[in-house]
Amino acid sequence: GLLSVIQKLKGSPEQELRIVLLGLDNAGKTTLLKRLASEEVSTITPTQGFNIKSVHSHGLKLNVWDIGGQRSIRPYWKKYLGSTDLLIYVIDSADQKRFEETGQELAELTEDETLTGVPLLVFANKQDLVTAAPAAEIAEGLSLHTYRDREWQIQACSALSGEGVQDGMNWISSQIMNRKK
Repeated sequence: GLLSVIQKLKGSPEQELRIVLLGLDNAGKTTLLKRLASEEVSTITPTQGFNIKSVHSHGLKLNVWDIGGQRSIRPYWKKYLGSTDLLIYVIDSADQKRFEETGQELAELTEDETLTGVPLLVFANKQDLVTAAPAAEIAEGLSLHTYRDREWQIQACSALSGEGVQDGMNWISSQIMNRKK
């Protein structure tokens, strides 16, 4: 279509990336995905299965797989990890009762051999709520500093307001540019 004609004229094809978006149910994954796609975020229903959206950002085409986080779906997460260029993990910063559970899920994911070396962006979501834990505290609780086999970043955000989301996208862009070098 028109996009491919424009790309040919520009001379640099848009790079396509596969991003898997995971996290426990109610963490805000779908809200984040809709925010990235510049869609309305006022009415979101829990994801049953998965959503896929192509998002254009920084000259990149991001094919984002948003997979439901209900306990019954989590065993299937690993089936979606093949060919993943970047993992986005979303945490509800205000749901401190589930920090241990979300930490265990993330640790299990990052141990999967298909994700070896895959950059990890953790969105500490729902920072707009007064009960939200700061991103630095969440990073400490998740022991992110022990991740030596990959680049990682924790980004405080509110998927609802959009605050901090662009900063996370900027980090993704920098990771891709660094990989090209």
